[in-house]
Parts: sequence; C-alpha cells; structure tokens
Amino acid sequence: MDATRNQTALQYSGSNDLWDNGNLYNVTPHNPTGNMSLVFDPVTDKIVSGLTIIILCTTMVSLGCTMEVAKIKAYVVKPKGVAIALVAQFGIMPLTAFTLTKIFQVGPMEAVTILICGCCPGGNLSNLVALALEGDMNLSIVMTTFSTIMALGIMPLLLFLYCKGIPNMLYNVPYFGIVIALIMSILPCLIGIAINHWVPRYSPVVKKVGLSLLLIAAVVIGIIAGIIVGDTVWVVISPKMIAMASLMPLIGFLLGYIMSCVFRVKERCRRTIAVETGCQNIQLCSTILKVTFPPEGIGALFLFPVVYIFFQGLESLLLIIIFRCYKRFKPAAEEKPPYLVVEGKVQEVKAP
Repeated sequence: MDATRNQTALQYSGSNDLWDNGNLYNVTPHNPTGNMSLVFDPVTDKIVSGLTIIILCTTMVSLGCTMEVAKIKAYVVKPKGVAIALVAQFGIMPLTAFTLTKIFQVGPMEAVTILICGCCPGGNLSNLVALALEGDMNLSIVMTTFSTIMALGIMPLLLFLYCKGIPNMLYNVPYFGIVIALIMSILPCLIGIAINHWVPRYSPVVKKVGLSLLLIAAVVIGIIAGIIVGDTVWVVISPKMIAMASLMPLIGFLLGYIMSCVFRVKERCRRTIAVETGCQNIQLCSTILKVTFPPEGIGALFLFPVVYIFFQGLESLLLIIIFRCYKRFKPAAEEKPPYLVVEGKVQEVKAP
C-alpha cells in the first residue's frame, strides 16, 4: 500500500500544477478553496491510516456476520429486487454526486472526494435504517453484500468515466489503490459470512468486539484530527461541502423510492431500496481517501465522510420519525363484514 501511495504521489507531482511542494493549488477559476497543506507528519499519517484500516476491517467483518448464505442464494435465483437496487445505487448516487459538484463548482480534489463518496456501495447503517422502517431485511442485507462485491469492478469504472468531466483528474485518481482498498473491504466481509455460516454462535461476540474496536479507533482518529488538522478543517466544513453532504443522501432516498415505484415492487422493498440508495459505506470512503491518496493531496478532505455520515444519519432519523408518525396516525383500514351462504342466499354475519 505504501508503494502504491508513493507511486501515486509521484504521479500527482507532475500533473498540471495540482501539487507543488506539498500544496494543492487552484486549477479552475471557480475553486475558492486556496490550498491545502500537508496535514499530518509521516508517523502520525501512518497511525491514522492504520486506524482507518482497522475501522474498515472490523466494520466489514461485523457486517458479514449479519449475512446468511441461504438468503443470498434465494436472491440469486430471483434477482429482481437486488437488480433494481443495484441500478439505483450505482446509477443514481454517482450521477447525483457529479451533478452537485458541477452545480456548486468546487475544485477538482473536492469534486473527486464527493464522487468517491457517491460511488461507494451500501454500508451497515442502511441495514439498521431498513429495520427501523420495517423494510425487507433480507433484501437490505443481500443488497449490501452484492453492492460491496460488485463495487470491486463498478466503482473504479464509474470513477474513470466521471473523472473525464473533472479538470486534470482523469489520470490522477489512484485507481489501483482504490481496487486494493475494495479488496480490503471484501475479504473481511467474506470472513464474517464464513463465521456466520460455519460457527454462527460466535457471530454475536464478533459483532460486539468489532463495535468496541470501531468506537475506540474512531475516537482516537477524532482526537488526533482535532489536534493536528487545525485551520485546514474549514475546507471540509465550507458551505458548499456542507450543502452537498446534506443533499446527497436526501436525493438518494427520494430517487431510490421513485425508481422502485416505477418498477412496482412491494412497499417494504420500496423503503429498503430507498435506504440502500441513500446510505453509503462511509468507512470504505474514509479508507480510500486516507490510504490511497497522498496526504499532501487529500489534506483535510479525508474528514469529509464524517460530515457526510452526520447528515446521512440525521436524515435517516428524520425518515424514521416521519414513518413512525404515519404508522401511528394513519386511519385504520375498514374491515369488511364476513358473509355466509345460507340456503342459497348470502347473508351478513353480525359480530357478537
């Protein structure tokens, strides 16, 4: 991975003055972000990168422990729901991310950050939200599985295609490093699936340990980033970045639901597809940004997924509240009285 990053850094160093002596300079007249200097020293950078990988691996092992081989096989035989969800996720979200970068006219590195976030597969947050919305949990879990596996080929392809529309970034995105990061996410997921299939009694323990490691690593990264990032964090919390972070999941939820309505799937599946479309694997996004890009290139932008997951969780919570209120206050369906045939005549049966 270090070799990949060094090769990437050399690749960046000669690309149209994007990087010069550790600074990222504007390449478009619409980029108001100035420059982002190197955020971490080499030792701290390796520590943060290692913790980011730990977060990804523990998350994916825990996610794999929720998946069942029998349910995956069932959706392979009848793949309609999964196919619609995959088209929604890898069609709607990357296009939404790319469109927003053009509307808000952000710089090339910010645009790539948003695009990577939009191209990521579904994460475990979607499973929790689908459960709260009384969606199809089998579809949600299988969809997360399939999108994670298919991202190995689809995500680099989408990035290559969309980066054609981002100035000077087509050949400056570390595609090979992204593939390595995707493999790093798939292998732990397969390990989790194997544990849940062969020794299911250990699945609850693995999930609890994984959650503990996830929380510890996330807190440590938060503390380090808060101390060292300093003034460069304004790049991540600029009004444009916040606007895109808030709009992306909302658009994903809405368009995912509309698309599922067009294909006339069941109501439970509609809610599930909407959630799977709007929720991305933020741990994977963070790992790709932190591990595959040189620190002098990505700067504080590797923290963007933190902003994104905040709005993703907030909007998911809002959807859950709206759904619960609808369930509570919707008018009860009128029950038709039963009828009984008596001597060739239909008579209404009165309730006792």
